Amino acid sequence: MSEIFSPQTRFRLWLEIELLVCEGWAQLGDVPAGAMLSLRKATVDPDRVAALEERVGHDVIAFLDAVSESLGDEARYLHRGLTSSDVLDTALALQLRRACDLLLSDLAALQAAIRRRAIEERETLMVGRTHGVHAEPVTFGFVLAGWFDELERGRRRLEASRQEIAVGKLAGAVGTHATVDPRVEEHALDRLGLGVAPVATQILARDRHAALLATLAVLAGTLEKFATDVRLLQQSEVSEVREPFGAEQKGSSAMPHKRNPILSERICGLARTVRGYAQVAFENQALWHERDISHSSAERIIVPDTFILMDYMLRLMSSIVEGMAIDRPRMRANLDRSGGVVFSQRVLLELVDRGMPRGDAYRVVQRAALAALDGEGDFRSLVSQAPEVRSRLDASQLAACFDPSFYLRRLDVTYDRLGLCAPVEAARS
Repeated sequence: MSEIFSPQTRFRLWLEIELLVCEGWAQLGDVPAGAMLSLRKATVDPDRVAALEERVGHDVIAFLDAVSESLGDEARYLHRGLTSSDVLDTALALQLRRACDLLLSDLAALQAAIRRRAIEERETLMVGRTHGVHAEPVTFGFVLAGWFDELERGRRRLEASRQEIAVGKLAGAVGTHATVDPRVEEHALDRLGLGVAPVATQILARDRHAALLATLAVLAGTLEKFATDVRLLQQSEVSEVREPFGAEQKGSSAMPHKRNPILSERICGLARTVRGYAQVAFENQALWHERDISHSSAERIIVPDTFILMDYMLRLMSSIVEGMAIDRPRMRANLDRSGGVVFSQRVLLELVDRGMPRGDAYRVVQRAALAALDGEGDFRSLVSQAPEVRSRLDASQLAACFDPSFYLRRLDVTYDRLGLCAPVEAARS
């Protein structure tokens, strides 16, 4: 990813664009065919460009001067009718398209890792939590299926943003084609595999770039959500999931017992950075008239940094998913805490089905559940002792209310909708 945004890559793309524009002019007879033979031998030295830029204070002029030194007289055909942003924005589109491709590859790897774990943990029971408080049973595979689904939406957004950003502009100083024949633009962009912006000023409008960085900010938020789940599940009082921890890794300089979720915390911190960069991209949309340069300095930071960070975060999340340890006995122990208060709705519904008014049933079940949570006994025992319950439910009927398999019976719906139907053995292999 760093290589995509390196000076070497940038100058190589600039030169490719300049030569394709010359080709377009040559097809119209404005550049001699013989000159093209020399132009195609042009080279550029990034160090020389940097040295010249120190003198002239303009990166594209420094680039053209450096290329001209390798050409001689034929250099006069370079940059014919173009403005600097023609080259800059078209090259940036090429960089962003390739960068999106790398992220899509990273995303596919993360989805594959989550898919495997979701299938493996399909029936691994755990307590669901709302407001941070025990709710009803779910499975860890079901949780991971939700991750998979959210990433799938992120993938579709990124693919759409990739398509939208893959346009170039070679239309002259204010985009009117006054100095560049549209056929030249179309030839060059077609060879580059880019679309033609229907309207441009001196630059490509920055809504495309803002939308792309916004898409990445949302994707970063998705990764932050996953990482936050891991952090919460790794709390000492919960201790159901742990991110990978190396055999020689140290968690604290002071406390040898510490095994901290630093990888997940790192993702959360970097997601904040990506969101901040997206805000800068929004600010870059409103430029003066046909263009000012206030966006340029900011983009030199936020664009490569955003893509490098997202590349890193996606890969890091993949390593967390692949290597995380799952404590299934602890999940079951937490599920059964306080005598299974998480099964309170099952008892409630069973009483209602046996003819008890819902309000009355709710009060009976809630009284037993809150007493259990306050340490006054086991919920199952407390609720079974209530006269209203004993008069309507026998022992086997009450026991059925505490059967966790009830919560697995319709998992097929979610898994089928997501296409997570491969057998566990295949996923593990």
